[in-house]
Amino acid sequence: MFAIAVLNSVKMLTVKPLSRASSAPTGMVLFSYDSSDLKPMKTVAMVLFPDFLLLDMAGPMEVFSIANRYLPPEARYALSTISTEQGPLRASNGVSVQADRHIDQACEHYDLLLVPGGPGAYNEKHPALLGWLQGAVPRAKRYGSICTGAFVLGHACLLDGFRVTTHWHYTERLIKAFPEATVETDQIYVLDRNLITSGGVTAGIDLALAVVAEDHGKKIAQDVAKVLLVVMKRQGGQAQFSPLMAAVAPHETAITRVQNHVLEHLDEAFSIERMASLAAMSPRHFTRVFAREVNMTPMEFLQSARIDCARNLLETGDLPLKTVAFKSGFGSVRHMRFLFSEKLGLTPTQYREQFS
Repeated sequence: MFAIAVLNSVKMLTVKPLSRASSAPTGMVLFSYDSSDLKPMKTVAMVLFPDFLLLDMAGPMEVFSIANRYLPPEARYALSTISTEQGPLRASNGVSVQADRHIDQACEHYDLLLVPGGPGAYNEKHPALLGWLQGAVPRAKRYGSICTGAFVLGHACLLDGFRVTTHWHYTERLIKAFPEATVETDQIYVLDRNLITSGGVTAGIDLALAVVAEDHGKKIAQDVAKVLLVVMKRQGGQAQFSPLMAAVAPHETAITRVQNHVLEHLDEAFSIERMASLAAMSPRHFTRVFAREVNMTPMEFLQSARIDCARNLLETGDLPLKTVAFKSGFGSVRHMRFLFSEKLGLTPTQYREQFS
């Protein structure tokens, strides 16, 4: 049974299993999962650390909690939280959380062990947590991370050789930090053998729905999604939320001059030859230098710039699609639609409906 009681004004979140006779201490927001009379088949644990993102924990746990409403007692999830700290620890939004137990007391063989993200995941290393994970993960049937929790798993050497993902804003950082992992930059979640990782923040809900679907079938997962007012399967991946092109470097070079010129004249036609002439280079040399400085080819840059321009026009105005295509340099709505579907997983019309 899931219960939330808001009492007084003290900013505290307690996460622990209670009996039905238990009452909340004064001054706490009580976030509890009552499993005292159940013998769940699957155990799910979330390991917490200072400065974790609260929604990374609450979203997936809510999915499993609601799934329990549709499951017989013997098939329900037993939910628990584990902390690196003795006593309360503070999430990144300032809310204090009291977990069920300290990592020194957690030695079970979990069916699913999850790590949330947050500033504490990508700015700190938590040596005690890393050591505990290295011992706990081999005992778990499955393990994974929400959002930037992938950095914690990476520092524990638990991503090497796996396909993984993280929040779109941190994919490049994850690629550089853990070259032995294969980072999927556009996926909402990635399942590779017994490791499951999700994209940014609310993608943890998608991850948990996928676990429920695998454990108990699509119908149960669909029922949970309806309760949470989310879709079972999103259209498109993380690319629809992130810019395709990084900002142009502030220092002036032949390459940045070309980039800025292209951005100011996107409604014009550009070829490698034209861009190379702007840089006073041969096409072959220009292509090599551009790729080295920008980490993409000149034509990839041009295509990404056109898509980002069109996205901005779709988000901020009601121009006809034909006008958007012209201003962005696509030449036709059909070509713009093709590239949107290929790169973002959405048509321009769907993108406008979702983001404007």
